[in-house]
Amino acid sequence: MSGDRSRAAVVLFNLGGPDAPAAVRPFLENLFADPAIISAPAPIRRPLAAIIAHARARSARANYALMGGGSPLLAQSLDQASALEAALRRRAPRVEARVFVAMRHWRPTTEQTAAEVARFAPDQIVLAPLYPQYSTTTTASSLGAWRTAYKGGGVSHAICCWYDNASLIEAHAQAITRTWERAGRPAVRLLFSAHGLPRNVDASGDPYRWQVEATCAAIARRLGPAWDWRVCYQSRVGPMKWLGPSTPEAIREAADAGLGVLVDPVSFVSEHIETLVELDRDYAELARLAGAAPYLRAPTVGIATPFIDGLAQAVQTAMETRASGTAPDGEACPAQLTRCPLRSQSRCR
Repeated sequence: MSGDRSRAAVVLFNLGGPDAPAAVRPFLENLFADPAIISAPAPIRRPLAAIIAHARARSARANYALMGGGSPLLAQSLDQASALEAALRRRAPRVEARVFVAMRHWRPTTEQTAAEVARFAPDQIVLAPLYPQYSTTTTASSLGAWRTAYKGGGVSHAICCWYDNASLIEAHAQAITRTWERAGRPAVRLLFSAHGLPRNVDASGDPYRWQVEATCAAIARRLGPAWDWRVCYQSRVGPMKWLGPSTPEAIREAADAGLGVLVDPVSFVSEHIETLVELDRDYAELARLAGAAPYLRAPTVGIATPFIDGLAQAVQTAMETRASGTAPDGEACPAQLTRCPLRSQSRCR
């Protein structure tokens, strides 16, 4: 406590990305060694992660080279942290709020950020994953790593679910509308492209797909009934069956209908390899060959004012919660989605 001001640490979680060509392979090893990604026992998982990383490193380095050799994800996450910190100063002037960034699979690591937060000595901590839709492979993994790493004090709150945050919806709607209007309002199908998920994870009761679809439906309602829209999934890895339809399938279907496409990266809040390479290069070329013209892509929400304001509101609400535990920004998922954190609150603590 500093005078009559309380101290609050806000921790933004994201996946992370390699910051240099030499970091690509160790980043991939960290990613595939995550038990939330590959559920095999550690003695099997770690060698398997090394094999997968070795097989994918060359092509991954080539893709990151298109972005200057590394991912822009950390820089953009730090920009979001700065914008959020400024918003919190305006909203809660009696709280000394400092915003930190923790990356699940690269630097700054969860352990590095946990030590930094402990040195700050907060009265309370708000854990805010930058994954709009909850999944055991992302949010739960990041929060689990934090529980293991953090040794400091402070009452802890986790914002598990904000897939239907009104300001998030508004930020997407504004980005889509601006992109469409700047292109001259062409005839397009709106494709909400989300990061994919293996079907076996989806079948386990993971709420990710349901929350993605709820986000997309909310954005579509905000845009109005005139829009032709679909939900699709990108970034498939490996031979397993993944959620569909895939974004390439959705692009081809739009082309067959004589339409262009406007792609909204609905599950991403920052630009990185899945948007700057997969969407802007690979799928743009696919659309050109398929005849889906024009091919438009809305930017991620980044530091858009509605998005940052909505996140600040969610953080402020969490800070006003007295007890440690869950501070959701949304309703519980349907009962069959048993891995929804609001149905088992201990998963979010």
